[in-house]
Amino acid sequence: MTEGSRPVQTEVAHSGLSSDLEDLAQGIADQIESFLLALREIARSDDPGRAVPLLLLEVSQLLLAGGRLGVQSDFVPRERWEPDTGPDDDLDELRARLAELLTDIDGFTEVFDPYADPPELIHASLSDDLADIAGSVAHGLRHHRAGRADEALWWWQFSYVSSWGGEASAVLRALQSVVAHDRLDSTGEAIVTP
Repeated sequence: MTEGSRPVQTEVAHSGLSSDLEDLAQGIADQIESFLLALREIARSDDPGRAVPLLLLEVSQLLLAGGRLGVQSDFVPRERWEPDTGPDDDLDELRARLAELLTDIDGFTEVFDPYADPPELIHASLSDDLADIAGSVAHGLRHHRAGRADEALWWWQFSYVSSWGGEASAVLRALQSVVAHDRLDSTGEAIVTP
């Protein structure tokens, strides 16, 4: 079984990182933990008007963590094989709750790669993207909790560049658009309330 581009092993390793990198890993872990807790709480609510600005805030903060990872040199874990993190979280209920909560705005269109010629438009879903992002960052959090900060940093950075960074950016643009339309459009029913 592989995660990312490396095979998985079950042996536990210790990170051996400098204190600066240990602090970075802890800061990223804290931001991810906060995102995951907030996302679950938002999904339990029944008020899309409150959920949209809260999701906008949480995704923005997660992207700050991603930006911190993106400016670092590539992390290279000590082990060639990725240690097993155990079973992935079941995110089907979270995805379904978000889809129900955001039903009127769940689907959106995004430019897949703004540098492609011509740009490719894709249809996406806030609930799918948010659940996928949660799964990606939770994977690294399991490494961190197991004392493998080097693996956590590698995973978060790799998955930020390869998947969740783009998804979170698209979600952020969609949520910001909902807020902007709500505040600036003179007609139509408000989705977001003050």
